[in-house]
Amino acid sequence: MTAFHVMAGANHTFTRPAIRKIGIADLIDALKLGLDDFSEKPSHYVFLCLMYPIAGIALAIWSSGDNLLPLLFPLMSGFALLGPLAAIGLYEISRRREKGLDTSWRHAFDVRFSPALPSIIAVGLMLFGFFIVWLVVAQTIYTAYFGDSVPATLSSFISNVLTTPQGMSMMFWGNLVGFVFALVVLATTVVTFPLLLDRDVGAVAAIDASIRATLINPVPVAIWGLIVAGLLVVGTIPIFAGLAVVMPILGHATWHLYRKLVTPVGVGAI
Repeated sequence: MTAFHVMAGANHTFTRPAIRKIGIADLIDALKLGLDDFSEKPSHYVFLCLMYPIAGIALAIWSSGDNLLPLLFPLMSGFALLGPLAAIGLYEISRRREKGLDTSWRHAFDVRFSPALPSIIAVGLMLFGFFIVWLVVAQTIYTAYFGDSVPATLSSFISNVLTTPQGMSMMFWGNLVGFVFALVVLATTVVTFPLLLDRDVGAVAAIDASIRATLINPVPVAIWGLIVAGLLVVGTIPIFAGLAVVMPILGHATWHLYRKLVTPVGVGAI
C-alpha cells in the first residue's frame, strides 16, 4: 500500500498538476520573496542551516585526512545534489508563512507529519542514489587519468590537477559529467518537494510535473540552475560559512518558484 501511495498519491489516481510558463522576472521575484521569508526571522533560519557549513567542513576534513583527496571536489559539489531534500524544512516554513501560520523554527520539522512522507522519502532516496553514482563516476574519471596513486598533500593534488595535461583533461570531463548530473537533478526536483508538501500527488506525479516544468520553461529553469550554482559557490566563501545564509534564501525562493511554475488546483494543465 505504501508503494502504491508513492506511485499514485493520496487519492489513488495519477494526477498531473498544471504548469505555467514563466519568465526571468519571475525568477527575480522568487528570489526577492525568498529573501523576504529569510528576513522575517533570520536567526531561526541561520540556526537551522548551520548544518550546511558544518557538513561541508566535515566533508573536506574527512576526505583530506583519509587519502580521499581525489573525492574532495566531487563530495563538495555532489553535496549540492542533495540540496532539494535538505531544504525541505525551509519549504515548510514558507508554506506556513504563506498561510499566515506560526513560522517558528520548530515547524521546519513538521514535515515528518506530512501525508506525503513516503513519497518524500522515495524521492530523497533517488537523490542519494544520484549522489553515490556521481562519486563512483568521479572516482572512475580520476583513476582513468592518474591511476590508483593518491597525492600525499592537498597542495600536490591541486598542482597535479592544474598544471598537468592529465589534470586538465580530468577537470574537463569531470565538470562535463557533473553538469549532466546537476541537470538531471534540477529537472527532476525543481518543484518536486514543494509540490509534495503542498499536495500529496505521489512521487511519480511530482517528478513528472518537475520535468514538464523544465521542458515548458527551459531557459528560466536553466538560469535558475545557474543562479543556484553561483550562489552556492559564493556561499562556500569563507570556509562554507556563507551557506548558512545562501541555503535558506534559496530554499525559501524555491518554494516561491514552485508557486509560479505550478498552477492552483482546478486550473487547466499545459
